[in-house]
Amino acid sequence: MNFQINDWKSLVNLGIIIGVAIAVMILLIYINRKCFKRLKQKHQNLHLQLLEKLINVFIVIVVSLLAFSAMGGTRNVWQTLLGGTAVLSAVAAFAAQDVIRDMLAGLMISLYKPFDIGDRIELEDGTAGIVKDMTMRHVVINTIDTIKEVIPNSKLNVMQIKNYSFKADCRSVHFIFPVGYDSDPQQVKRVIAEAISQSEYSVPFRTGENGEKVYSDVYFLSLSESALEMSVTVYYNTTTPTEVVRDDINTRVKQALKDHQIEIPYNYINIIQK
Repeated sequence: MNFQINDWKSLVNLGIIIGVAIAVMILLIYINRKCFKRLKQKHQNLHLQLLEKLINVFIVIVVSLLAFSAMGGTRNVWQTLLGGTAVLSAVAAFAAQDVIRDMLAGLMISLYKPFDIGDRIELEDGTAGIVKDMTMRHVVINTIDTIKEVIPNSKLNVMQIKNYSFKADCRSVHFIFPVGYDSDPQQVKRVIAEAISQSEYSVPFRTGENGEKVYSDVYFLSLSESALEMSVTVYYNTTTPTEVVRDDINTRVKQALKDHQIEIPYNYINIIQK
């Protein structure tokens, strides 16, 4: 297709308008990003993530429309360029079906909020991790092995979701520690409780009568075939991965039991050769 442009003044004006529009877009998006960055330092949630993206899209659309409106003097050029508007619109609508579906699903997720930024969730396909980010098209989940799963909003919106952090100030994980039959249960409980309270991930689950922070008690649950079973529930922040808490608590308790010479029983086999 050949274009003939006789009005160089209109062409220069067109370049100026496009340049100004791009500069204004970049400036407004930069200001928007800075404003939301400050907000997210205080409140990190799903609504802010999606609202920031929506405002960016709004800025692009409004500035583009204003730029097109200012191109009245170059109408002939744009009539030629956009002569096939109907065909282009049909193609664009067909290509944008997935985009529109993801955007609508993102709005539904933001509205009903089955999860928030920082929540630990598990999807029906087995994907599990912490929600790190949400855009207008997808949600980013940081999995156990630090792989980032990018899942389209439309796919996520129809999935069954287990949210381990839903409307909770903290989460909990249960531990059972076996110790030898000769161990003093009271001493073992004190050692385990002290090790847990020293963990940087463990948090108190309630406040005592005198205002002190109370961690979960350690209980002597049962006599198994080869050990005394001590039980405790550890509470931790919703944003902390469970495997990190398990690793830290198991390491601390094992070392504490060893330091106090408390036996950790294990199965072994005596082989007798005749």
